[in-house]
Amino acid sequence: MIAAEYPRRFAALVKIEHTVFALPFAYVGAFLAVGGVPSAHDLLWVTVAMVGARSLAMGLNRLVDAGIDARNPRTATRELPAGRLSAWQVVLFCLASLGIFLLAVYELDPLVRWLWPIPVAGFLVYPYLKRFTWLSHLWLGAVDGLAPVGGWVAVTGELPLEAWLLGGAVACWVAGFDLFYALLDLEVDRREGLHSVATKFGERGAFWGARVLHALTVALLAAAGVGLDAGIFYWLGVATVGGLLVYEHSLVRPGELRRLDTAFFTMNGVISAAFFGFVLLEVAV
Repeated sequence: MIAAEYPRRFAALVKIEHTVFALPFAYVGAFLAVGGVPSAHDLLWVTVAMVGARSLAMGLNRLVDAGIDARNPRTATRELPAGRLSAWQVVLFCLASLGIFLLAVYELDPLVRWLWPIPVAGFLVYPYLKRFTWLSHLWLGAVDGLAPVGGWVAVTGELPLEAWLLGGAVACWVAGFDLFYALLDLEVDRREGLHSVATKFGERGAFWGARVLHALTVALLAAAGVGLDAGIFYWLGVATVGGLLVYEHSLVRPGELRRLDTAFFTMNGVISAAFFGFVLLEVAV
């Protein structure tokens, strides 16, 4: 393989473009923590930490699931099952991603140096959970929910209730859209003996679970806003998230999943970026 192709293939391996889901919420935590714009130093290293952490998480997930992906027509063309990358190359990529994450950790608040094993443990455990329990969606949400918590503690060394409320909101948001995403593989999961809310409670159960989790998302964002004594732009952000989630749910319904990709990829990217935009206005205006 031509060396120049490696970056493109590794970027495809971890779907680097999906960093837009989590990174803005890390910024949300950091900006709200200081009530303004963090230093360039902190913003740089929060960004590096997020990219390294997410690359590690995705690389591990792809390694553990390579066999399952190869038997799933939707995922058989991914880099590992298709043979465009080898297992040892992905292992090296994961080690490099961990190194980048740790480099960033040691450039941020000293407290983070004691906390970094928590997300790494979450990354290691997650790929195996769907083999044992349908609660794997909640674990994924909890891991992604560390983004605003991590952004907050990285720039202040503190973990107040508001940081955890933001983390809970992100956890519910991610878990909710993961219930939708799992519907793409419902029949494969049943054949492989994998667990999800959809395999346990059916397609309608997945939809109801997503509705409850996304309602909790808005409620937790509102609770964080009350604790922060937030201004108008923050509340406009909460209202925008609520409206976009309602629209997202209108795109798909049981038995009608043609627009599921739009609901998952497009709308969730918009939600993340839009809320960060309002938070930026909140602290800057």
